[in-house]
Amino acid sequence: MGATYAFMLDGCTNGQDTTGVGAPWVERSLLVQRWRAMKQDVLLHKWYESERAGHDIGWDRAFVDWNLRVSADFRRRFSIPG
Repeated sequence: MGATYAFMLDGCTNGQDTTGVGAPWVERSLLVQRWRAMKQDVLLHKWYESERAGHDIGWDRAFVDWNLRVSADFRRRFSIPG
């Protein structure tokens, strides 16, 4: 167990989250917003491709296929350098 993690568990933080995860500024960050948009886009692609295949193709296959076929359009929509 790392020293930072042990410190968080020893009661010195009074049970408060010291990592910043889930903090309002994190939720508003561009990184988190883009991640959520990408995740939704991959899930939609997974659904379409699973329907087309007649079975669930799984997240890994959907993500790889999305990267090969769709991600360039996604980056253009969100102005993300490729």
